[in-house]
Amino acid sequence: MIFDAHSDIPTFLWEERGKGQAFVLERNYERFFGEYIRSRVTSIWTPPDKRPWALRYALEALNRLRADVHESESFEIARNVSEMNEIIRSGRVALWVGLEGGEPIESLDLLEVFYSLGLRVLTLTWSLRNQIGDGVFERTNGGLTNFGVEVVGKAEELGILIDLSHINEAGFWDALDVTSFPVIASHSNARALCDHPRNLSDEQLKAIAERDGVVGAVAIFSFVDRNNPTLEKYVGHIAYMVDLLGYEHVGLGFDFVYYLPGWSGRSVVGLRDESDIPNLLKKLEENFSRREIEGITFKNFERVFEKVVG
Repeated sequence: MIFDAHSDIPTFLWEERGKGQAFVLERNYERFFGEYIRSRVTSIWTPPDKRPWALRYALEALNRLRADVHESESFEIARNVSEMNEIIRSGRVALWVGLEGGEPIESLDLLEVFYSLGLRVLTLTWSLRNQIGDGVFERTNGGLTNFGVEVVGKAEELGILIDLSHINEAGFWDALDVTSFPVIASHSNARALCDHPRNLSDEQLKAIAERDGVVGAVAIFSFVDRNNPTLEKYVGHIAYMVDLLGYEHVGLGFDFVYYLPGWSGRSVVGLRDESDIPNLLKKLEENFSRREIEGITFKNFERVFEKVVG
């Protein structure tokens, strides 16, 4: 059983339902979930071309996700861990609502609106600058804005989990300065093994662990190894972080993007998509104990969600 901390499925849903398609999740159940993924954060990412109308896009994407779930017998949106576990016990998949980048959060009132609609995970920035702070691909190294500090405080008050993947280092440390809650990096790897700006330094990894947070190992090929992105290298990131942090602070945040235009074939060899999850589980069994695997694949993110979201 797997808790996947990051998926861009809402991007696919927005496109498909915009073409008049229905039952999109149900029709793609085996492809996107299979027999292993039972809890997943479905994050609404605002692509750069949609930033001028980010709020409208995010609300449309969230509405299309909710509509598709409503049509389905296999999925339900979870608002807390008790609901997640009940959904799973019923044989369905528990979906969490996330925002990958705070572009749609134009005010604290809107953050409350999104919370009321199910938002439980907020990735403060995507890789570019927004009104909350700077992403890792900005030329500048600005930290959180004043508004960004307010957003973190309101998220803490509401019970929205802060996700520090994609934010630059200044913003990363600012976020830790202004909240005492556990935080996550839903889809990031170890920079010591792959020197990519989207990966985290040992100091950043340790800081998340010190807050009892979790880092989700990401299966984007360029974040695993620039020259030879293999399943073995992916598991190497997991093993490195387990050795550095303890297994309780490492999870899975696949970020499979094979269904997005322009990304076909650009994947980790041996972990291309959900159909390769048995390969991953076999490798984990070769490297970790059963208790460690249960934590990495599910229980660690469950623990943090229960502490922050409820």
